[in-house]
Amino acid sequence: MSKIKIAVLQVKTELEWEKTMDKVHSMLTEAKSSGADIAVLPEMFSCPYDGRYFRTFAAMGHEKTVERLSQWAAELRLIVVGGSVPEADAGKLYNSCFVFNENGEQIARHRKVHLFDVDLPGMRFKESNNFTPGNEITTFETRFGTMGCAVCFDLRFPELFRAMAVRGAKVVFLPAQFNMTTGPKHWEMSLRMRAVDNEMFVVGAAAARYEGFSYECWGHSAVVDPFGMVVSDCDEKEQILYADIDLDRVEQVRQELPTFLKLRRDVYTVAE
Repeated sequence: MSKIKIAVLQVKTELEWEKTMDKVHSMLTEAKSSGADIAVLPEMFSCPYDGRYFRTFAAMGHEKTVERLSQWAAELRLIVVGGSVPEADAGKLYNSCFVFNENGEQIARHRKVHLFDVDLPGMRFKESNNFTPGNEITTFETRFGTMGCAVCFDLRFPELFRAMAVRGAKVVFLPAQFNMTTGPKHWEMSLRMRAVDNEMFVVGAAAARYEGFSYECWGHSAVVDPFGMVVSDCDEKEQILYADIDLDRVEQVRQELPTFLKLRRDVYTVAE
């Protein structure tokens, strides 16, 4: 099968975990009824994106969130790219995305590799105060073929996306929370650059804006095709963004403009 319907759940994360999860279940159910094959959640979808909350929510157990996502994936027969959650493991905290197939089986876990440590005008954020970086490139197999996953700030590192592409990924999912400073300037541009670099689909799944919260997400989830064109996008409000994609488009673009097929491995190293 080459044609896929993707649903991006642009969720507004609430302070109450149960309230957020109820919304997620409702949105997943709606996505399935609308014909979605894959549903994608934002970064830290179940935990407010603020350093004050990461360890508190991790102490509640990421397993509970993972169990719900697994259950709903099986119940609805959906592939679920589970945004990201604060994962506690051996005394360390990771910003982790768990992926489930239609049987509810976990088929991937991506621990955010590049942590968001910035000192922008009017905004300072140091994700490394709470999280440990992951150290793995994440691709996974689905009935549609090989796909990849990264989280938010990972988008700014083209080497990671190239590595997923050479491992066979034709679609990369990016749960994210770009902010009100970088979002308007870099969000869509960066999604399109990574898609053009590797001639593949890139799915940016942002959280909805929580106005007045300490960290406001830009929103504007988007799906970009292998030629760098925006297939579908939205504004900052809570909603489900749908996109119909055809994986045959990847091979078409790579034949017509074969930059990805002409990698000079004799000149530079490409991670495999």
